[in-house]
Amino acid sequence: MTNPHQFLLPDVGEGLTEAEILAWSVRPGDTVEVNQIIVEVETAKAAVELPSPYAGVVSALHAEVGESLAVGKPLITIDTGPPGGTADGLSDGRTMRQPEPEQAALLVGYGPQGAGAGRRRRRSAASPHRTSPPEDRVEAGAGTGRPDQVVAPPAAKPPVRKLAKDLGVDLTTVIPTGPGGTVTREDVREAAGRAAPQAAPAPAPDRARTAETRIPIRGVRKHTAAAMVASAFTAPHVTEFITVNVTATMRLREIVAGRGEFRDLRVTPLLFFARALLIALAKTPEANSSWDEAAQEIVLKRYVNLGVAAATDRGLVVPNIKGADRMSLRELAQALADLTATARAGRTSPQDMTGGTVTVTNVGVFGVDTGTPILNPGEAAILAVGAVRRMPWVVRDGNGDERIEPRWVTQLALSFDHWLMDGRQGSELLAGIAEILHEPGLALV
Repeated sequence: MTNPHQFLLPDVGEGLTEAEILAWSVRPGDTVEVNQIIVEVETAKAAVELPSPYAGVVSALHAEVGESLAVGKPLITIDTGPPGGTADGLSDGRTMRQPEPEQAALLVGYGPQGAGAGRRRRRSAASPHRTSPPEDRVEAGAGTGRPDQVVAPPAAKPPVRKLAKDLGVDLTTVIPTGPGGTVTREDVREAAGRAAPQAAPAPAPDRARTAETRIPIRGVRKHTAAAMVASAFTAPHVTEFITVNVTATMRLREIVAGRGEFRDLRVTPLLFFARALLIALAKTPEANSSWDEAAQEIVLKRYVNLGVAAATDRGLVVPNIKGADRMSLRELAQALADLTATARAGRTSPQDMTGGTVTVTNVGVFGVDTGTPILNPGEAAILAVGAVRRMPWVVRDGNGDERIEPRWVTQLALSFDHWLMDGRQGSELLAGIAEILHEPGLALV
């Protein structure tokens, strides 16, 4: 007697409609416990690991790696066995533990909440429950002793799996050399080189298509594109620019970086640009507002959740630092470091991607002087910071005499929603940021 339970794909964000399967951690026949990670999915906002709400034996996976699944559709079926008895498929007679109702409710979408809420459990490459996604399945019974046996490839990260797919390499034939038996890019390329001589000659491809690379737009990149288009054509953007002598700020950065409490942190110019924005917002609260369509009201917010645009392999993401205006300089530096590292690893949580109130983007890291940033949807302003360069600058002494000297200079661009802010408020905010960066001591006034 069996007792199958279907786990439906939950909405792990706010109003998300689908998710793409990145990696399965289990396969049919595996025994799972409550809270055990069973799958990693990529939503329009982040990569998320989903835990099992049931204890039992996996009887079916309802989506392959790379497949997009709609929220509410069956994700996995777990056989919990007869109520009060043992689960079918267990040879040792162990009784499968059923999740408590309140525990199962917590698990759906987010996993259990408590002391560890907000932090993701690290996944060990050598975990006995961890298997690579069944991206390349063999036909039932082909070359196996069991008609239902599935041959799973060794563990490999999503970029490595994509490389294998692009090169036509079957991961089950690759010899892994990475940590914990994972497949590396070099392993895939070596396997591709071995397989090349045996490859059957393919028909001559169309010459035009062989000179093209097609990249599917989905997940984070798809969501970002849609959000930016919506923002650009619904919010009346205005962008203003200013060139600033930030020599004093760069000198302050060196002093701060040398202090003991900052020695374990990377003190970047972005830290001070973000701090200047937070200080200037106090005098221009309209830049930290949003529009309530239902009430037809502007909502001024007394807190600042600072969004920081981060370029990742999955596309542009804008996680935010909650309560950034209440942080000390060291706390802000730590938050920026954590946010950047998490985003680049593709582990930003859905909670960190929502609720932003104003954004800063550092285009200067790419050697770019400035740009016209598009507002993050729902926000009133975004500050773009250009590259900081040594440039000739006109300096005036106390006698009014002028001379040219090298100075650290950058360009700032502020885009704002002209529906929520008028030109005077936008100009005051940008000028206020520039004034603080030119003379940081003014922040004490």
